[in-house]
Amino acid sequence: MQLRPILSALFRNKTAPLLVALQVAISLAILCNALYIVNLRLAAAVRPSGMSEEQNMLRVSYFPLEKKTAEESRDLKNRQKELLQALPGVASVAVTNQLPFANSDSRTSIAKDRKQVEPTTHASTYESPDSLIKTFGARLLEGRDFNDSDVVEVDPKTDSNKHAKVVIVSQALAKLMYPDSASAVGKPLFFGTGDADEAQIIGVIETLITPSAENAIESSYTIISPIRNLGRWTNFAIRTEAGQRDRVLASVEDQLKKASPGFATIKIEVIEKDRTRRYQADKALAWMLIAVCVLLLLVTASGIVGMSTLWVTQRTKQIGVRRALGARKIDVLTYFVTENLIITSGGIVFGLLFALGVNQLLVSQFELSRLPLSYLFVAPLIFWLLGIAAVFAPAWRAANTSPSIATRGA
Repeated sequence: MQLRPILSALFRNKTAPLLVALQVAISLAILCNALYIVNLRLAAAVRPSGMSEEQNMLRVSYFPLEKKTAEESRDLKNRQKELLQALPGVASVAVTNQLPFANSDSRTSIAKDRKQVEPTTHASTYESPDSLIKTFGARLLEGRDFNDSDVVEVDPKTDSNKHAKVVIVSQALAKLMYPDSASAVGKPLFFGTGDADEAQIIGVIETLITPSAENAIESSYTIISPIRNLGRWTNFAIRTEAGQRDRVLASVEDQLKKASPGFATIKIEVIEKDRTRRYQADKALAWMLIAVCVLLLLVTASGIVGMSTLWVTQRTKQIGVRRALGARKIDVLTYFVTENLIITSGGIVFGLLFALGVNQLLVSQFELSRLPLSYLFVAPLIFWLLGIAAVFAPAWRAANTSPSIATRGA
């Protein structure tokens, strides 16, 4: 197949090819970035939270309406925990300030050296006098869990800024703070810079997501601190035995009221529902972008079909002459397919540049990661195949043009 006649024909009729190439370029740029965002959103929705068997987890919040002293709050929390732990079907209970996907997020600035001008990052801090590793089912990679001597009592009315002397950190946070060390266990961690409290890292867990579960690496920067908070507000994390969640769910409120018959606000949630609620908007956005991508592909294919059909109609006599001079059907078919591939390839080149530009804008404005090279290889293949499929029917009709068309109307 000689390319020169094809290029010559394209240069004589620039408008239609340019419009189709522009359509391909815009569609490819949007497709690359939209599918990348879809992949990020859907991947985030199924990433591990750090809690194993989430279907067996309950989140319970309790807030008594009457004021209580620190001692009364301690006693009440202990009674409630004992009653909840005694429920048939309960595997483990822990008092905590927050849980994954619960939105309410307690964060603190941390550093590895007091001399730092700026903190290393801001980490979400889980506080509990109990073993969250046991109740969450988190995986301890190295070090140890807390013991009773590690627990520090904090009365928010008098010493809200008090910190524990030991902490457990997530693997992502450990790597951020000490990237060149084989282990972060035994290393210091400071709650801020300057005159900041120091703690020692005694353990590293595989992962524990923040309550807000944002779509960024920062969602994995978490700390567990052995703090017994003596304030009125209490959150309980409850792990049930397999198949016992609904049974336990029906009994939790009665147990809490048994421990304290006064008026209180009680809220009980299933962690699975918390996860679903958190990622509902992300999944909706993903499906919307998928719909947009499908529409773009259909519009692009329609444009190619329309252009090819118009050109076949305009060149009917020319095609008939070629057939009369001995051109085979495969020659005519190859001509139109090659012509379309040239136009599509031109659009793809500019589309890839446009896609990279759009991605750079998204990276700078929304803290997304850079577009993987795999998308820049797969997307052009999709458009090449789409172009061939869209042009095939008009090209086939052209290939079947009878040579007698050449003399018709002469």
